[in-house]
Amino acid sequence: MNTEVLAGRADQDRAFVGHPKGLGYLSFAEGWERFSYYSMQTLLVLYMVRQLLLPGHIEHIAGFAPLRAALEHLYGGPLSTIELASAIFGLYAGLVYLTPIAGGLIADRWIGKTWAVTGGAVLMTAGHFLMAFELSFLIALACLLIGVGLFKGNIASQVGELYAPADIRRADAFQIYYIFINSAVIVAPLISGTLGESYGWHYGFGAAGVGMVISLFVYLSGRKWLPAERAPSRAAATPKKALTRREIRAVIVLLLLLPVLAIGSVGNMEIFNAYLLWVPSHVDLTFFGHTMPATWLVTVDAAASLSCLGGAVAFWRWWAKRYKEPTEIVKITLGIGIASLGVLALVAAAVRASGGQQASPVWILLFELLNSIGFANMFPVGLALYARASPARLAGTMMGVYYLQLFLANTLVGWLGGLVDRMPGTQFWLLHAALEGCAALLLAATAGVVGRVLAPSVEP
Repeated sequence: MNTEVLAGRADQDRAFVGHPKGLGYLSFAEGWERFSYYSMQTLLVLYMVRQLLLPGHIEHIAGFAPLRAALEHLYGGPLSTIELASAIFGLYAGLVYLTPIAGGLIADRWIGKTWAVTGGAVLMTAGHFLMAFELSFLIALACLLIGVGLFKGNIASQVGELYAPADIRRADAFQIYYIFINSAVIVAPLISGTLGESYGWHYGFGAAGVGMVISLFVYLSGRKWLPAERAPSRAAATPKKALTRREIRAVIVLLLLLPVLAIGSVGNMEIFNAYLLWVPSHVDLTFFGHTMPATWLVTVDAAASLSCLGGAVAFWRWWAKRYKEPTEIVKITLGIGIASLGVLALVAAAVRASGGQQASPVWILLFELLNSIGFANMFPVGLALYARASPARLAGTMMGVYYLQLFLANTLVGWLGGLVDRMPGTQFWLLHAALEGCAALLLAATAGVVGRVLAPSVEP
């Protein structure tokens, strides 16, 4: 579709809280997809540590012996149950954010975004239902990895395509988009987590499959409100201009940012791994005589994230009316710095717990608050930056590339999480805080140069 036509439609369409109607369908579809994904991710480590990787169960997993041998070779020796679970979690959670690169390429060059998102949803639905059986555990993970690769980057790039290049609503749109995601994360542990911990792991995974079916239905229902699909065959027949020098510089800088963003998010990524294992044994989670399930920690995190995402949208709109709004790179730098302070709250909790008593849940709440404020100014703002600064012809691919930072972060977390049994809690969490702090300092030192290279272009 002609860019000017799309820009005109985007300006006129304000049916969804001042944004195009398509944003609503994409946000609801992604919300249900994230419900299914976080149902799975919330249960995964606990399921492996408490059942799947124990004697009497681990022998039933088809093809598991070669995977275990490969992981133990990679990590340099035999792995305990917790170390093995953390390694598998890190591998899965990392690959989830690597496969969108291939998914973006497939959509851009061959099948288009609509077919990619649809096919990905079908594969993820199958994967969640296959998690109900120990035998098909690795097959289920494979279906989920391929499905997410086709779904995630392409649906996110469609959000960016709803807006003209100079439309300042784009950053707000991605924050709204993430409000729906975090709403799903709040609900997922309460439903799937409770079903899994209280009634059986497979009930929790089944609920995730139902959520994926709803996501597919919502996405297909709103198809006419989404950006028009360009036929890949027609695009292939049209001579393509080479990337401009400015576009090449922008792509290089966006690639160089990935490891910095990855290191800056290790504390947030650890929430689904070592955090779920460490907190129940070091922090008092008893309320009114009842111990809170470990999976509900994810709900606490999601509720804090949702509140801070909404607060970030409101704050930056208020700020923009009075002062010059910071660039995306400055917001990301502030976000990583604030998140690193949040991890220091876990260090304080570990100091308290080292005396033999469980720490107060106040430290957990402080961590969640600071981490969520940081996250609200990191990941969704980063999505907006990559959607805006990437060359238009590489939109799907570059959105997949953006998720590469989470591949790097989760791979790192898979290794770091295995240290939770070997290191005192103070050292363990201080290591995470130091990594995030270094990332913030590096971004702060280079923000001026990066901001100039990635500034909005006036080129056609």
